Amino acid sequence: PDERSLYITRVVQIAVLCVLSLTVMFGIFFLGCNLLIKSESMINFLVKDRRPSKDVGAAIMGLY
Repeated sequence: PDERSLYITRVVQIAVLCVLSLTVMFGIFFLGCNLLIKSESMINFLVKDRRPSKDVGAAIMGLY
């Protein structure tokens, strides 16, 4: 009986370790995806927000 309970506790420890490691892996994966999506939307916002300055417009008009 003692040997059987030792085996059961070892199996339970391995199962808990696997579940915890999978949870951490999925957490890191989804956090990375979320950060990628946020950075992409931030880049799109910054690119859309940039406008040519007035000096560039004046220089272009001076060429004509």
